[in-house]
Amino acid sequence: MSTRNEPVPGDGVRGSEPALIILVHGLWMTGLELFMLRRRLSAAAGLPAVTFSYPTLAGSLDQHASKLAAFARQQGAGRVHFVGHSLGGLVILRALQQAADLIGGRAVLIGSPLQGSHAAREVLRVMPFARSLLGNAIYQECVETQSRCWEGGCDVGVIAGSRGVGLGRLFTPLEGDHDGTVRVAETQLPGARDHIVLPVSHSGMVLSGEVARQAGWFLQTGKFQH
Repeated sequence: MSTRNEPVPGDGVRGSEPALIILVHGLWMTGLELFMLRRRLSAAAGLPAVTFSYPTLAGSLDQHASKLAAFARQQGAGRVHFVGHSLGGLVILRALQQAADLIGGRAVLIGSPLQGSHAAREVLRVMPFARSLLGNAIYQECVETQSRCWEGGCDVGVIAGSRGVGLGRLFTPLEGDHDGTVRVAETQLPGARDHIVLPVSHSGMVLSGEVARQAGWFLQTGKFQH
């Protein structure tokens, strides 16, 4: 069994160019929670995979993105793909915006609040003292930021969930389809290559075999299987 931040066995060769998948976890996680997703994704895409871990409650999105870019360069892979859950997707998107040398692979953002988070804003409205529980990155990118688009050279795919079971519903009604924390409308990303909605909850995404299969398919083809 591989450990966090260590490659899954396999040569990961796509043509003559070695490739790698880097997974990035979301809020209140450490990366260990992505073990099943990493294993399934590696099998689905036929590539080795590692997990990037970062302190979700400390630091800014720019700081996390910079460390992710450095981590990606340290892997020595000719081509790097990225898969991020929730906040992890925002970290990936910022890293790709900041570091042009990372463009070359593809990225899949899973349940990421790309157009801000109504649930996060409501948590702070009800409990203003809860900012420390969400962290600066969530506050800056999901509370203050209301819109986002993608204009980079990397193919980006977005997976949203429609099974409305999650912590977000404890603080506010979520209109339209949602995964219990993030509304499907909040996962839209103008400029993305593809977008798909699956019947999974926000936290259930990291355990879903179908999420892993669809993410792996996108990394291989640049589109989802609708």
